[in-house]
Order: sequence, then structure tokens, then C-alpha cells
Amino acid sequence: MSKQASHLQYFPYDEPYDHQREAMTTIHDALEDGTDVLFEGATGTGKTLAALAPALEHARETQKTVVITTNVHQQMRQFRREASAITDQEPIRAVVFRGKGSMCHIDVGYEECQALRDTTRDLVDTEQEMADLEAKQRDLLDRSQEGDSGATEARGAVMDELDALEDDLADFEEKAVCDHYYRNLTTNTDEFFSWLYEDVRTPDDIYERAHREGLCGYELLKEGIENVDLVVCNYHHLLDPMIREQFFRWLGRDPEDVIAVFDEAHNVENAARDHARRTLTETTLESALDELQESDDARADAAYNVLGTFLDALRTAYDDAFAFGEREQVGENWHDLSIANEGRRDDLTLTFLQEYTGPGFSAELDHAIELGKDLDAEYDEAYKSGEASVRKECQTLQAATFVQAWLSEGDAMGTYPVISTRRDDEGNGEVYGRAELYTCIPEEVTRDLFAELHASVLMSATLRPFSVTEDVLGLSDTERMAYGAQFPADRRRTYTVDGPPLFASKRDDRQVQQTITDTIEDAARFTPGNTLVFFPSYGEAKRYHDRVSAGTTYLDEPGTAAHELRDQFIDDDDAVLFTSLWGTLGEGVSFDGDDARTVVVVGVPYPHLDDRMEAVQAAYNEAFDVDDAEDVGATVADEDAGWHYAVEIPTIRKTRQAMGRVVRSPDDYGARILLDARYTERAEIEMGEYAVRGAFPAEERAEMIDVEPEKLKFGLLNFYQDVDGYDGDPPTP
Repeated sequence: MSKQASHLQYFPYDEPYDHQREAMTTIHDALEDGTDVLFEGATGTGKTLAALAPALEHARETQKTVVITTNVHQQMRQFRREASAITDQEPIRAVVFRGKGSMCHIDVGYEECQALRDTTRDLVDTEQEMADLEAKQRDLLDRSQEGDSGATEARGAVMDELDALEDDLADFEEKAVCDHYYRNLTTNTDEFFSWLYEDVRTPDDIYERAHREGLCGYELLKEGIENVDLVVCNYHHLLDPMIREQFFRWLGRDPEDVIAVFDEAHNVENAARDHARRTLTETTLESALDELQESDDARADAAYNVLGTFLDALRTAYDDAFAFGEREQVGENWHDLSIANEGRRDDLTLTFLQEYTGPGFSAELDHAIELGKDLDAEYDEAYKSGEASVRKECQTLQAATFVQAWLSEGDAMGTYPVISTRRDDEGNGEVYGRAELYTCIPEEVTRDLFAELHASVLMSATLRPFSVTEDVLGLSDTERMAYGAQFPADRRRTYTVDGPPLFASKRDDRQVQQTITDTIEDAARFTPGNTLVFFPSYGEAKRYHDRVSAGTTYLDEPGTAAHELRDQFIDDDDAVLFTSLWGTLGEGVSFDGDDARTVVVVGVPYPHLDDRMEAVQAAYNEAFDVDDAEDVGATVADEDAGWHYAVEIPTIRKTRQAMGRVVRSPDDYGARILLDARYTERAEIEMGEYAVRGAFPAEERAEMIDVEPEKLKFGLLNFYQDVDGYDGDPPTP
């Protein structure tokens, strides 16, 4: 087998598709050069194995580890199955890694866990030292009884050490330790690790076995991932800088010895932005002030002054930001208030600067941070020594670190200062606030990550335009690949319905509502099976759920278990599911075969354009130009790069993801319907900048068939008859 084809030993099925074989070779060559890969492949193109096979081969040849990561739970389960299939053919050591929160057997927080772990290890080390000294004194005793005077003298010194260690061990009786971790350190875990590597175990499997044996499954996982071939994990293990540093240490790899495969990579942008955000609540500030009042340290007054001023400024800022009657509308969810100003600092900073009095807030913040670090160390020691039953977190350190960042970085490019309020759901239901530094440009988080790694493969069904992906994530000189739908074209149809454009101003128009209702009913009635209908919002989904009378209807609502709803829906055979495109069912959820035959996207589902989105647009406008849209045409001018990068492209990606919920295998068939005139070819001529057809890849545009709303049913009837989709007589138009 040639070197380039040796990665096929990690392909667990009979033969790869031709495009898979080509993709594997391209990825193999890119990894050899340390080049990042942007890999778009339509649903069912086998992206996962096309990336994993060459990555595993290169990693084994060069003593590296492959990390495949996603933010979709269903995909993690799929990766485990693929890894299990690979190891059946070519044995690899693979681990599915999950965070401590869901793996802890005694349900403690991170700081408390760390303290327990340190104390437990100290206990075990002390017991081991005592056992070693016991063995030494017994040997010396034997020698002294044989007449060795030197041994007698040496044994006396050892006995003194043993007496001191006994006192140390007695101290541990008052200290908090973790019994599960203690057993990890004091029992033979070889059998556990043999079991772990026999197959690719799920985190639940690991947790349950560890729990039965009284072990800590999370710590065993950390120990077990060192130098493995493959790790499956969540995005935050790579996108959070602090977690990433620890994660690589557990892997026993430097960053340059890690190959990262990002699944659903179009989501990395938002995930990185979420990991970069920093927040400080009013309640944390209050706790910090209480903490400082109890301290007799000389630095406490300075810390109290600066943090107290910031707390007063936060309250003043959100009080001033409320419009008439807005405060009364605040509920249990965080409600943003605009405090940013054009060309000058935000209202919170300005209020703080106006109200602050003292020797200088920078110096007082330095004192607060220094004191916070000392207090945090005291809390850690108190917990380890048994003086405290819980491991306290230092509120002063958290508050002072944030305030320092707010004042020094709040006006940096790409950083958006915002305050939010919510109503306390306990006690008197008072409104309280939160300050947040929101990162608009994810490149600030991801650039260093991609620079450190040996190479990465970013894969998705909707990664284009590649130039936009490169810009927002800080990539350059990538290898680009795009594979469209690989299944028979005659088993799918894409209809662009020339119905009313669902502008926000038109959504309450009765004629618009009637046309959309009729069209959805036609789609459901002429579909031999289930129909998925996606809307710009949950509110619009509910509106049409209440209007449509065709089949059994299901409504997805925010805060409900979408996967349970999905299971009910797919168990039906003539159902219509109404949901938001921005919910959890639009991507990463399979509707294979009979689960769903037709998908309808109603309107162009632009996200709610709030102040945060406008800040992202402004940051992108400043940072980027629409100068390279080779694979998806921008529908806006260069000066509107913010709209293109922040709104239009993510919306089209979401739409394409929803379209990919049907026709997911070579034998499958189905129809995709885009219900809004802005998708049609006519719109490109008559609607100018409102048209969106040009934002789809060329091969997808080529399959779009424009139809009038009243003609859709005939198109569906003909298509489903052609593929023998109807069981019995077809419906009558």
C-alpha cells in the first residue's frame, strides 16, 4: 500500500465514495504540510471519515493526537460510533471526553474539586511515605538485631520521622478528601483501563462503571487520554483558553502535536464569541463588598472604594438606560440595555469616572486584585485543612479582575460593552444588573488556537463562502474543498415559491398569512409522509401552527425538550412540525428516510437585529471588506461588509442547514421548499438588495425551480409520483 493510500486502513467500510477518496488524499497532503483545511460537504458525503482516516494515519506516523470536536450532542454519539468501527478494523486508543460537571460523583464545583484533589493526593503521598519509612525501619531493626550499631542509630532517626508523619496523618482526619479519587490513587486500575481501550466507551459508560467501583471516572478519563490516538470532545475544550491549556496537558501533547477536526464548523464563530464574553453581576459585586467589610487587611478600604463606586455606577447606568415603563417589563431572562456611545466611552464607564473619588482607580484596583489573590489562597488552605466545609470562591478577585478589564479594554475594537438586567426570582423580585464585555470578532479567540495547532480540518455542510470563514476565524492559506450533494439528483427537488416576501412589516397582513397558510397546507397534503416547517421565529411558528389544518401538527416551543418532540413527530406518518430556524432542530438533528420527506423554510429567517448584532456588524464593517466572494456572491456593497458577514451569510447557512434535514442517503428522496419571493430568480432583477438567491452556492442555485404558490402542489405531485413516493393513490389537486 502506498504511503498516500495508507490512511485507508482507518476507513472501516468496504470502499469509500470517489469523492471521499479524493478528499482523504487532499487532507492527507495538507496535514503533511501543516496546512489548515476548509471542507464543505453536503449531507451524506461522509465528511467525518474523510477527515478522520488521514488525520489518524498522519498522527500515528508523527506521534500526534487527533481531537475531533463538535457542539452537537448527536454528533458526539455519531463520532463514537465511527471511532468504534475504526478500532474494530485498525485498533486505536480513543476516548470520548466530557466535562467535570456531568462526571462528578459527589457534585462539587471546580474550585472545591481541585482542593479536594490536592488534599487527597497529599494524604496518599503521606501514607506512601509512611509505608516506605515503616519498611525502612523494619529493615534497620533486623540489621540492628544482628549487631549493626549503625543501623540502630539510623533507625532512631527514622522512628522520629515516623512520629512526625503520624501527627501529619492525624491532621488529615479533620481535612476534606474525596473518597472516589482516593481509590483511584490507591487501587489497581489496570483492569479499568484495559476495559476502557477495548472499545470506544461513552462518558456514561465510564461514569457508571467508575461509580460501581467507587472510583472517580472524570479523573480516570483525564489520566486515560494521555497520548491516545483520538479524543472526541466538546468545543469548549479547545475554544476556552484556560481549559485548552489544561486539556493539552492531560493529552501529554504540545499544541503543535495536536490535529483538530471541527465538526459543524460554521458554529465555531458564535461558540468562540460566547467563550470570550466576560460578565460581572451586581450580586457578585455585593458579595465582594461584604467580603471586604469582613477583612482587616489594609488594602480592603481601597478595594471597597473602587468596587463600591463601580457598583453604584452600574445601578445608575441601568436606571438611566430604562425607557418609560421598560423596568416593569423585565422578567427572569437577561434583558439588554444600550450604553454604548459613538466616539466616546460607554455610559457605565462615564458614570464611574464621574463618581469615583480617591487616589486613583488603577492603583486601588491593583490593591483589590492583590488582596483577592491572597484571600483566595486563604480560602483554599482553609478548605484543605478542614477549617471550612466548602471551598469559598473569592468574590473580590472576580469583581476586581473584571472591573480592571472593563476600564482598560471596554473601548477596544471589536469589544462591545453592554449591561443587562433581570428580575430576581427569589424573595422580593427586585431587578438587578450585569455588566458584560461582549467580543464581536471571534478571530480574537481563534487566531491563536489555529496558529498553535499542527493543523486543523474545519468541516460543515455550510462552510462557504470560504473567504468569510477565513476572515472571521483568523485563518489564512487554507486548503479549500467543496462537495455538493452526491446522491441522485432526480430524487430531490428544490422549489423556490414566488410567494409574498415575509418582511416584518407584512407578517400581520391577512392576505400574506392566507397565502402562506395555503401553501404550507398544499406542501403537507402532497407530501407522502412528514413535513418540517421552519420559520424566522418561534412566534411565527406558533402563528401558522394555529392556522394550518393538514395532518397531525406539532409545535416546537422555546424551553421545551425538542428531542422528545422529534421522537413523537417521526413516529407519525402524516405530520407537520412547526419550529424556528434558530432553534435546535434546524441542524445536527437527523430526519432520515420516512422521518421527514419535505422541508419548508418560510421567509428569509434573519436573526433579531438587536444592539449586539449591530455591534457585530459595525466591528465587521471596520475589520473586513467584501472583496473575495468567489463561491457565494455577496448581495451587498463592499461598505456593507458587516451585514454580509454578520447577518446574511449566517442566515443563508442556517437555511441551507434546514434544507439538509431531508434526503440524507442514496436511497432517500424528498423536497426542499423556500417560501418567499426573495429566493426566486425574479427577485434578483426586481428586488435588488432584498434578493438572496445569489447568496447560495452556484450548484444549489442551479437546482432551484421557481413556482407560483398555487402551482407548488402540482410540482410536488409530479415529483413524488416520479419517485414512487405515494403508497396507494396520490392526492388530488
